[in-house]
Amino acid sequence: MLCVGLTTLDVTQRVDAFPDPGQKIRSLGAELSPGGPAANAARAVAALGGKSALLTALGADALGEFVRASLAPVQVTAVAGTTPVSMVVVRDADGERTVVSRNAAVPVVAPDLSDLLAAADVVLLDGHHDGLVLPVARRAKAMGLPVVLDAGSWKPVLDHLLPLVDVAACASGFERSAAEVHAFGVPLVIRTQGAAPVTWSRNGSTGEVPVPSVEVKDTNGAGDVWHGAYAYALASGAYPVAEAIGFASQAAAVRVGAVGDWVERLARWQDSRSGSTSC
Repeated sequence: MLCVGLTTLDVTQRVDAFPDPGQKIRSLGAELSPGGPAANAARAVAALGGKSALLTALGADALGEFVRASLAPVQVTAVAGTTPVSMVVVRDADGERTVVSRNAAVPVVAPDLSDLLAAADVVLLDGHHDGLVLPVARRAKAMGLPVVLDAGSWKPVLDHLLPLVDVAACASGFERSAAEVHAFGVPLVIRTQGAAPVTWSRNGSTGEVPVPSVEVKDTNGAGDVWHGAYAYALASGAYPVAEAIGFASQAAAVRVGAVGDWVERLARWQDSRSGSTSC
């Protein structure tokens, strides 16, 4: 599995309530971890037992070194760039979060993609880092590799990227309808909607898949885990559309029910599904 796009350093603080403008409050706890849609998806794939590679941009500094080390066992290929810092505040009562981030602010250039794509069975893109996602999508399309897009919000690059995509998995707030996304030539369009059922459409067929009910403790990165798990299911080739969606929703439910190391919790959940007793 090759995930391509944004990696950040997340500084996460849990609070009883979001502060009012100008207010200073004391957090319940703080954590440093890798973040970003592509990086979180790659970590989810690895936790589920897949071979996971990440193509991203990181700075050649202490922040970049920390993030790279924290991503193990993901195979990281990082081009020169910056390491964006995301400030994440999570409300303890319901896991709702607010995020401030610079995202992909610096143009980057793709490296030689031959080895990365030769080892990939599915490519997952998050729409960040135009200089990475477009070359990868074009090469993957030419090679016949399935291309999955994490469509969180509309970006100008999507005018060029969507015609290369096989599956567009859209967040509830994505600014284009399923019909508009299909018009770009995307065969399968999926929309996640938080606790509401996930909907999908392909070749005139539509459906919806309910999501598990779970006590929500932290929603940060839940969509990223969903996309990684869906791409993992697609790579296995054993899941029809509805079952792949259901699997991804179960994985995302594990993430939102976790505080702290969601990667370990996701790995344990996957082990329990297969009857493994490994740690």
